Amino acid sequence: MTETGQQNQPGSFGADVAEGTARKNAVAGRGDPGTRGRTTIADGVVEKIAGIAARDVVGVHAMGSGVSRALGAARERVPGTSKSVSRGVKVEVGETQTAIDLEIVVDYGVSVADVAGAVRESVISAVEWMTSLEVVEVNIAVSDVKLPDEEDAEEEQPRLQ
Repeated sequence: MTETGQQNQPGSFGADVAEGTARKNAVAGRGDPGTRGRTTIADGVVEKIAGIAARDVVGVHAMGSGVSRALGAARERVPGTSKSVSRGVKVEVGETQTAIDLEIVVDYGVSVADVAGAVRESVISAVEWMTSLEVVEVNIAVSDVKLPDEEDAEEEQPRLQ
């Protein structure tokens, strides 16, 4: 235990060192090291974070419109390419804020309103935690419902002639 009666947390030693360094630099007139310089976050970074966070929500079957999913599935079959986690995601990133537009496909039998709410919470939490940007809005367009007996466009195999 520390003298203040608070329990030490894992990694608290590093926090104590950082606090001491910040105090030493402030005394020297240089300010906190964390405030020196500028950090910019690319739109693609926020798109990936939002896309992964949205896909993790139960009830989200896929991201993007039918056309973009079909094109993405074809693109992913090309050797050397990877699955696009930002499909169906558009963002506008400013210096301190971001706005996010998502296009999703939901599974049949789920509450669209509940899924949309859960997606908003997941995306806002992930983006704000990872980037420190304020998410001012998350607009969600539900473009389709995946029926249990439908085949996925992504799972279809190309026809050989």
